[in-house]
Amino acid sequence: MTDRIILTDLVTLDADLGADSTEVIAALAQRLADTGRATDPAAARDAALARESQSATGLPGGIAIPHCRAAAITTPSLVFARLAPEVDFGAPDGPADLVFLIAAPEGAGAEHMKLLSSLARALVRPEFLTALRTAATPDEIVTLVDAVINPEPEAVVTVEPAEQRSIVAVTACPTGIAHTYMAADSLVAAGERAGVRVQVETQGSSGSTPLGASDIAGAAAVIFATDVGVQGRERFAGKPVIESGVKRAINEPDVMVREALAAAADPHAAVVSGVARGESGAAAVDSGTLGWGTRLRQILLTGVSYMIPFVAAGGLLIALGFLLGGYQISADAKNIVLDNSLTELPAGGLGTYLGAVLFQIGSLAFSFLVPALAGYIAYAIADRPGLAPGFTAGAVAVFVGAGFLGGLVGGVIAGFAALWIAKLSIPQWARGLMPVVVIPLFASLVVGAVMFIVLGKPLAAVTSGLTHWLNSLSGTSAIALGIILGLMMCFDLGGPVNKAAYSFAVAGLNVNDAASLKIMAAVMAAGMVPPLAMALSTALRPKLFTTAERENGKAAWLLGASFISEGAIPFAAADPLRVIPSMMAGGAVTGALVMATGTTLSAPHGGIFVFFAVGGLAGFLLALAAGTVVGAACVTAAKQLRRAGAATPAALATV
Repeated sequence: MTDRIILTDLVTLDADLGADSTEVIAALAQRLADTGRATDPAAARDAALARESQSATGLPGGIAIPHCRAAAITTPSLVFARLAPEVDFGAPDGPADLVFLIAAPEGAGAEHMKLLSSLARALVRPEFLTALRTAATPDEIVTLVDAVINPEPEAVVTVEPAEQRSIVAVTACPTGIAHTYMAADSLVAAGERAGVRVQVETQGSSGSTPLGASDIAGAAAVIFATDVGVQGRERFAGKPVIESGVKRAINEPDVMVREALAAAADPHAAVVSGVARGESGAAAVDSGTLGWGTRLRQILLTGVSYMIPFVAAGGLLIALGFLLGGYQISADAKNIVLDNSLTELPAGGLGTYLGAVLFQIGSLAFSFLVPALAGYIAYAIADRPGLAPGFTAGAVAVFVGAGFLGGLVGGVIAGFAALWIAKLSIPQWARGLMPVVVIPLFASLVVGAVMFIVLGKPLAAVTSGLTHWLNSLSGTSAIALGIILGLMMCFDLGGPVNKAAYSFAVAGLNVNDAASLKIMAAVMAAGMVPPLAMALSTALRPKLFTTAERENGKAAWLLGASFISEGAIPFAAADPLRVIPSMMAGGAVTGALVMATGTTLSAPHGGIFVFFAVGGLAGFLLALAAGTVVGAACVTAAKQLRRAGAATPAALATV
């Protein structure tokens, strides 16, 4: 390697680099630029701060490892500072005096990532930290770091006790540079202290280190210490499991190892869902660590998340059909498509024909809404064997008029029916038939019979009654509904409450039902408020926000205009007590105004870009603007009050 990772020019000892982590990171990024290793110190700083906004990089023992990858960084580098005084980086045990800025180019190769991860692993060794704190010169620091990132090869002889127990683990963090490997080494060291062999699969930037099938089979339990999804989770099916974020494995590795051993000895412990090869193919529902309320919410949200693409694609195509062919196209679209072609156009010409085609495609896609919802609810419970009975339940719900509510209930019944059948004891020779014939056949029979004979008519009556009630709303009642929907859309910004309000709107969407169109308009407009309000607030009072938040604010303009409520999540995660109530206030105003003005919307997604599907565009824009201003004003005032309150003690101290 021609370029060394660390140089004496990148080392600062016993220095005051700022009062907080932002100033320290800025100083270290500037040092990168001064040594020619970054073309733009501001870009390097902002990349590191963006990573900080995801989760703090302070670690127990007075350590901080801010890190980033950015195009402005030209050479993989370590910038080290020994701080005096210490600065808070969010560690659970207090401020840090040892700070490494780990910087890598955007396209850094795997070899560079491995070198950087070697440093992260060294930071869990007490003797290395002591040496860093007692080093007298930058040269000593460089020598220490070089020794851990370029170690001399050693002959290793492993003698494993015959009866030693084994645990496997997976560690992964969003960037995969540091925490992934520190967590891995912390767990291995904790296993050594407990007399347990811990084997870890690190799913990081330098690639995965897959565990062997025999290692997994022989393990007593598995630990998932990840901030992202586990790749190949099904390999661990049936193993007792302990799950957490990656930082807990760094902070409490001994506790996690003890918990894993306890889970291995507990027949009622939580296990990894799924079924090993050769079994029925149905997943086991995790138990133990998750309550049934949480588990049921996850199941329902799985169905909703798979349903939404059908809603978005189908709804937007229907809206485009209306744009080209007019709203009257819905009455005769099927006949226009079947009886005409590009060479034999209908009376309305090319626009009418293309509008009918788009409307018909969208209607067919939209018709999968309830079956997809039910199918993937069943999938979340019973894995692939639940899909066929789940889709069947959804189709029956549509047939009997039970709609969205029928899909929810039918999907749950189908999933648990498939799961119950999968657990039946059958001869070995018949197991191959279970996932492809037996489970789909009998689970579909069970749920179909239950829906037709028992639940279909009551659920259809409830759905019909709800529709009639919504149609009867007017005046104050309609405004109250708009307020409720606005509050729900802004409560958790894409979470279960938001999704419940959205699903309620799209499930009842009908171009011939004015009440459903008003509800859709209220839901979409209110859902656009949070990103737009935060974008406005960051533009008006940028000093109240961090650099990363100001950058997020710029992106939030487009996200809000596109009806992507999740654009406000970074702000809510950083300051939920001020952001969420403020956004709810703005959403309530927008929802109320939409209902009060009688604004309608025939497209279920698209934000401002489906303006042609809005009935009463002026009312829609007025409601959206009012809610955005209210939300921005509330969050700005709340943050300003916090800032003033924080400044008061300092002001009093000078009196």
